[in-house]
Amino acid sequence: MTRVVALGTFDLLHPGHVHYLREAAAMGDELHVVVANGERVTHKDPVLPGDQRVRTVEALDPVTAAHLGHPEDRSAPIRRIDPDVLVLGGDQHHDEGAVRSMLADWGVECEVRRASLAEADGARLYSTSDIVERILAERGETEPSKLDRAEEY
Repeated sequence: MTRVVALGTFDLLHPGHVHYLREAAAMGDELHVVVANGERVTHKDPVLPGDQRVRTVEALDPVTAAHLGHPEDRSAPIRRIDPDVLVLGGDQHHDEGAVRSMLADWGVECEVRRASLAEADGARLYSTSDIVERILAERGETEPSKLDRAEEY
């Protein structure tokens, strides 16, 4: 049985996420998804709390199980899952060699692959950040309003 792990923030799910998870699931028998803990996300401030992002990802057909990332030790869920394959998203900026080295340092022996970056019917698949920017632009706003966020943030 081949255990695959995919990882990401998965804030405001969109077709690019679905493509990534379908492609990752096709690489094995089980797909485990590590959803980034809000405390560890540095490239943006997630709109949805971690537990809601986990439940949303879990609801997708290709996903066997979703796990919230550890707030301090990002190796913890990966070591617990012990994957055979780790699949990076097509738009994730992680260097595959650096990921292999990091996994080796953690004592995790697995293959590192990268999913393709898909376009839907020739149309651009928008990232979560692009979606938020479009919503703000359509409402004539330039910055997100201060939302009442969950304790984890």
